[in-house]
Amino acid sequence: MFENLSDRLSKTVKKLRGQARLTDENIKDALREVRMALLEADVALPVVRDFVARVKERAVGQEVLDSLTPGQAFIKVVHEELIQTMGEANESLALNAQPPAVILLAGLQGAGKTTTVGKLSRFLKNQDKKKVMVVSCDVYRPAAIKQLETVANQTDVTFFPSDASQKPADIAKAALAKAKSQYMDVLIVDTAGRLHIDADMMGEISQLHGIVQPIETLFVVDSMTGQDAANTAKAFGDALPLTGVILTKADGDARGGAALSVRHITGKPIKFVGIGEKLDALEPFYPDRLASRILGMGDVLSLIEEAQQKVDHQKAQKLAKKLNKGKSFDFEDLREQMMQMLNMGGMSGLMDKMPGMGDMPAQMKDQANDREIYRMIAIINSMTLQERRYPDIIKASRKRRIAAGCGLQVQDVNRLMKQQQQMSKMMKQFSKGGGMRKMMKSMQGRMPMGGGFPPGGGFPG
Repeated sequence: MFENLSDRLSKTVKKLRGQARLTDENIKDALREVRMALLEADVALPVVRDFVARVKERAVGQEVLDSLTPGQAFIKVVHEELIQTMGEANESLALNAQPPAVILLAGLQGAGKTTTVGKLSRFLKNQDKKKVMVVSCDVYRPAAIKQLETVANQTDVTFFPSDASQKPADIAKAALAKAKSQYMDVLIVDTAGRLHIDADMMGEISQLHGIVQPIETLFVVDSMTGQDAANTAKAFGDALPLTGVILTKADGDARGGAALSVRHITGKPIKFVGIGEKLDALEPFYPDRLASRILGMGDVLSLIEEAQQKVDHQKAQKLAKKLNKGKSFDFEDLREQMMQMLNMGGMSGLMDKMPGMGDMPAQMKDQANDREIYRMIAIINSMTLQERRYPDIIKASRKRRIAAGCGLQVQDVNRLMKQQQQMSKMMKQFSKGGGMRKMMKSMQGRMPMGGGFPPGGGFPG
């Protein structure tokens, strides 16, 4: 996410590093680069103009503090203005209403509304401990209602059945009555989408809005449509009293134009961002954290939160106890760590949130993908239980059998065995007093170059 913009901005800052101070001339050059970077990221032109003007006003003539270089001073201004552009702070859902609090989702067809209903209901159920009901008022798209039922079953929330022969207004009234009678905390209403904005669609959704009186009216938009996403959101905002926006498919958007344009053009906050197809791939939108990621500063807070939510702490404690008893770190443990890493979004997801990743060479970024992790899991799956638990017994003939079993080469098995040995040594350090510091020191510089593997994917302990 935002790779192109991050690369352009980091190059701009590097050019300022050799300068003694911020001057009109070097600020002018840097701003030209920033303007081009934003336009290439498909940020709406009015947003670019406003952003560059604000940065210029603050940067020109600014004293560079003793603790800051000109590059750092400039990036500080850009960072703060990015936050300002995207909305300053996370705006959570306002659910402090007489239950059930109704959330109405609107958007064009193909934006991912129905999947987002599932993600949002899962988020409210797991994070906020809400009792959630979902209903589909989309009587036009084939299988829309069935799709929502499937999603509701997967997230274990209450599904209110509807039928394509019914009128959307009747479905909404019945669902609201049922949600009240079953003492639901939240009712999420999925509405019909169109390929384009039309009068019929707006009329229908306005009618539904009047019936259910939602506390939150959220516009769901595909971030990959760039600045068009912001323009479409504005059109919906003119017809509906929107309270916020959910950006979907952000993981496939290398530009980031939508995230940087929506707030400025619509005046509505981005409340959530979808970062994958799975039902847990929905994150609250934090402008400050995203600004840090865009500028290559990482997003450690989100990384910690993700670890708390997605890492299996019982397994992590079990591994820590095992290591403390002096037992070795075997292939079963290594596979578990890799599965935990994949569960947290894989290598690219972790790297996106790690500080300093903006300065990593492009070749290393390209190699840091999940393909290598899946290959390593395939090798481990080709081993017998005894081989996984006692790696020392794996000699030449066993290596050939393991390689043949997973369709890879003996060299691949050798490389994995070497990595397991390195991990085992590190885990021994980890289990001793002050081991975390030693382990982190030994990890420095060990990114997955040439098929290597960054240790500690599963945060034991």
